[in-house]
Amino acid sequence: MGRHSSSGKPEAGGEQYRKEEKHHKHMENLAKLGAVAAGAYARHEKHEARKDPEHARSHKIKEKIAATVAAGSAGFAIHEHHKKKEAKKNARHAHRH
Repeated sequence: MGRHSSSGKPEAGGEQYRKEEKHHKHMENLAKLGAVAAGAYARHEKHEARKDPEHARSHKIKEKIAATVAAGSAGFAIHEHHKKKEAKKNARHAHRH
C-alpha cells in the first residue's frame, strides 16, 4: 500500500518522492550555508592569527578546525545533491507507472 501523510490519507508514489526531493534540497542548502559560514570563520581566525601573534597558536588551531568543518559541510552538500537527484529520478519513474 501507499505511504500515509500526516492527514492519514495515502500518498501517491510520485508525491512521496517530491517530498523527499524537497527535503534533500533543503538539507543541501543548509549544508552549503554551513560550508560558507565555517569558511568565513576560518578566514577570520587566519586574520586573527596574523593580527594577534601572542595567541597565534590558538587562532591557527581554530582556523584548522573551521576549515575541516567547512570541508565536511561541503561534502555533505554534495551528498544531499546526489540524494536530491535520485529522488527526482524516482519521482519521474513513479509518475510513469
